[in-house]
Amino acid sequence: MEREYLQDNKPIYFDFVQTQKDFIVDEIPLSEFKGNGNFLVLHVKKVELTTWDMIAVFAELLNIPAEKIGYAGLKDKHATTTQYISVEAKFEKHLKKFKHPQIKILKTTRHTHSIRMGDLTGNRFSINLFDVDDIKAGQIEKLARKGEKSGIPNYFGYQRFGRDNDSIEQAKEMIAGDLYIKDAKLKKFLISVYQSVRFNEWLKERVLLSREKNSGNFMLLDGDVYLSNEEKIFTPKNIPLKDFEDKKVIPTGLLCGRDVYRARDAAREIEEKYDDEFLYEKGLRREALVFPYTLELKYNKNFGIMNISFSLPKGAYATVFLESIANRNFSAKDVKLK
Repeated sequence: MEREYLQDNKPIYFDFVQTQKDFIVDEIPLSEFKGNGNFLVLHVKKVELTTWDMIAVFAELLNIPAEKIGYAGLKDKHATTTQYISVEAKFEKHLKKFKHPQIKILKTTRHTHSIRMGDLTGNRFSINLFDVDDIKAGQIEKLARKGEKSGIPNYFGYQRFGRDNDSIEQAKEMIAGDLYIKDAKLKKFLISVYQSVRFNEWLKERVLLSREKNSGNFMLLDGDVYLSNEEKIFTPKNIPLKDFEDKKVIPTGLLCGRDVYRARDAAREIEEKYDDEFLYEKGLRREALVFPYTLELKYNKNFGIMNISFSLPKGAYATVFLESIANRNFSAKDVKLK
């Protein structure tokens, strides 16, 4: 399943690897923590561990179910990542002497409630790009700045679909009734994969249309469903183009399912190709574009390395931003240390 991008430039060939030194992710919390309350928020750094692995370590240490530990989002295993988790404040003394070779508690803060899934603004990334020369460095910076200004397609990245896209086939077989899945968590995951595949396919068509008819700027259609800055979905008959250019509104795509607002008119003609109105899972809408921010680039000419640092809203993929710059698709196999 290929992902296409708005700027149809020639591919740029650089490498990156997901390792603890070359791929760093820092979670940006939703708001400041209160400094008082019955919960303890831990700012933790982990290396070469999944979020679930890290939570299991704390659950075993405190002798509590993993469900009692709050977290906002899942972070990469093959990276150095920081994020926030929460436990009841009564465990504060137990954690003062905590030591683990792959986990470090950076800071603790009291808070009034447990952290919940989605309680984050986004993530900040710092990624080293290799095999970069002077020409590539200039191209990368130009395209990264353009993505920052105009936005990039908000695809689900390759990580969503398994190492060999095997989960896509499983999901399609399950939805078609050709595969029975007993495990409730796996079933829910495969439904989300199915929704993500259809969203990506819809977005690819809209990107190709934008390249063909709108000079690579995302093309709005009558009947598009927008997300406002106040995070309320609405569907005006017409919106001023300036509102979109000023990022006051962002067009959205469908994650098919029940109880979700669907597009109309010209936008619906494309959307309905990738819809499944019989899917019982609750539907959602996802921003078609995402805007990287606080972008910084540092080029080390002697070593042919460029560090790119940037922030993305929650749910967006750093690797998709890199793909939009390179104008080529990456896979899990491409970013493992050789």
